[in-house]
Amino acid sequence: MKYLHLIWAALFRSKTRTFLTLLSVVTAFLLFGMLDSVRVAFSSSANVAGTNRLITTSKLSITSSLPYRLQSQIESVPGVKKASYATWFGGIYQDPKNFFPNFAVGPGYMELYPEYVVPADQLKAFYATQDGAIVGEALATKHGWKIGDTIPLQATIFPTKGSNNWNFKLVAIYRVNDNKRKGEENTLMFNWKYFDEANDYIKGQVHWYVIDVANADQSNAVAQAIDKLSDNSDHETKTQTEAAFNQAFFKQIGDIGMIVTSIIGAVFFTLLLLTGNTMAQAVRERIPELAVLKTIGFSNRSVLWLVLAEATLLVVLGGLIGLGLAALIMPGVSSASRGLIQLPSVPGATWGLGLALMLIIGVVVGLLPALRAMRLNIVDALAGR
Repeated sequence: MKYLHLIWAALFRSKTRTFLTLLSVVTAFLLFGMLDSVRVAFSSSANVAGTNRLITTSKLSITSSLPYRLQSQIESVPGVKKASYATWFGGIYQDPKNFFPNFAVGPGYMELYPEYVVPADQLKAFYATQDGAIVGEALATKHGWKIGDTIPLQATIFPTKGSNNWNFKLVAIYRVNDNKRKGEENTLMFNWKYFDEANDYIKGQVHWYVIDVANADQSNAVAQAIDKLSDNSDHETKTQTEAAFNQAFFKQIGDIGMIVTSIIGAVFFTLLLLTGNTMAQAVRERIPELAVLKTIGFSNRSVLWLVLAEATLLVVLGGLIGLGLAALIMPGVSSASRGLIQLPSVPGATWGLGLALMLIIGVVVGLLPALRAMRLNIVDALAGR
């Protein structure tokens, strides 16, 4: 620490160059913090143990449908408190850019999500109104909807009576009290019975079941018992946690881990080239100064560590700022994901990996300039050779 003032002075010898390099490091670790947080969110444990809300889908694909008659069988499984079901609709409101999740739900679906707060009279009206719809507060605010409005959706999968036009009456609005989960308010739901009767595509089919387990410690056994109901049938099921269900949904788009790793790899490769060039140039400009340090008693090893410390300090400083900014931004990303990414901040695993990368990159970009400084001949350096 006694040489910190020397390291700091050398680092800011050329303020403009240091600032631009620091900005590059900050940007790289900002991207790393956000992307790796998303990777951690999607690669988190999918173990059902200790979870009291499960999702049952087709074993083949979450886009494959299951028979409605499974409802009563699932509810008869020991340990199941309640179950409901839903079918993905995928309608478009006015313009494809206005896309938001929308699906048909069965009776009792909203009660399985106690975090969704709905006035009792509105919830009663929702179940009682054949073409009734319930939407999140954020979605209603975005489009200026109010109770009693008619919401037209254009079907992309399920036509009705030879037309793609569906109309729903807004009878209920729910909200989520947790500000970090406000993105979950960007959803529209309507009655499955109305969907089943009106659509021209499938009858008596659902896409997933939501199950409330009485004892979270028995959730693994309950999940296995539910899947046994459809063993060796044409509709075998897979019961998992909501987190695992969300992972499966996004894996339809692609391997999130591979995509994120590829982007991060490209970013850090570019950062290595940029920062390495900066450190090499900085050492070249200070060759006479390094020779003076050796002249007044600094050993070759001391000069080596001074240059390495300078490179590492630059990367660590920029990296901490970048990860700090990512931590501030992630709550907004979590909210905008409509509840699919539930991260209040950058997770500890990302911080740990980020700190390790900072040290490794700092050493790598500073090693060659540091070795050159260590091997510097005082006479040749002072003579300008």
